Amino acid sequence: MKTNVVIPVYNVDDCADLQNPLKGFFINRTTYLVQPEDLKEPHRRKHFSITLVLSGETTQYIDFEKYTVKGPAVVMLYPDQVHQHTGDSLCEVVNIIFSQEFLVNETGLGSPICWGCVCGTPVIELTDTQLKDLMGFARLMLKEMESSQPLRELIIRNLLHSLIAAISRLPQRDIAAMQTDTLPNRIVRQFDELSDVHYKDKTQVAHYADMLYVTPGHLNDTIKAVLGKTAKQIIDEKRIMEAKRLLFYGEHTIKEIAWELKFEDDGYFNRFFKKHTGYTPATFQKSIREKYN
Repeated sequence: MKTNVVIPVYNVDDCADLQNPLKGFFINRTTYLVQPEDLKEPHRRKHFSITLVLSGETTQYIDFEKYTVKGPAVVMLYPDQVHQHTGDSLCEVVNIIFSQEFLVNETGLGSPICWGCVCGTPVIELTDTQLKDLMGFARLMLKEMESSQPLRELIIRNLLHSLIAAISRLPQRDIAAMQTDTLPNRIVRQFDELSDVHYKDKTQVAHYADMLYVTPGHLNDTIKAVLGKTAKQIIDEKRIMEAKRLLFYGEHTIKEIAWELKFEDDGYFNRFFKKHTGYTPATFQKSIREKYN
């Protein structure tokens, strides 16, 4: 299960229902009083997850931010975020876990939803009516998982897409316009997916422009028009976030982190990090650990 000694990494298939598995997808409804031990230590996930908090309260870290979540609410995580439950408290949840491959339908087309946009805020408080609407999709997925009917996977995938779309249009998020299937939005989704994979080794806008068959100027203009940030800003933000994760949770030296993120040397990494955060890596590491540990 664990593929990283410092920060364990879990995969969706580690959670599979052994009686009725569906590759790349898992859903269950459960009540926690004592959180599982493996979730109490910092860990990464190689999959997406949506947790509907039906009632009760849960406290957890998502990357280096602490969240106390009270139901009704929805918690959304994307791959490689560092996650950790802290303490024990009674809560009832529906856990939905799925891989990128599961979101891709049999025609080879990707999700029409920009997951990075949806997950801009990982925790959303819900009204009772909103929870009821989202639970409509979850109940149907739970029902399908218990069956062995033909087209089960297709039905669950379509329900999952519908659930994500319903979350994206919640007024708390106000990002429904980003999800329409226009050429600029397709470029944003593709850039978001590519930069999630390549932000460590491809740090210039031109790298992504080549992969998307557009000019760097057009890519920057498109990203900024939709997201309000340039493509370079988003690449840099992903590098900074990964650096913060390693500084907070890991046991790496500054030099090792610089090497992991493909900086020329630790001096350049120090300057880059301070430019974007106002702190040196060492100062950030000391202050964030004192704050949360």
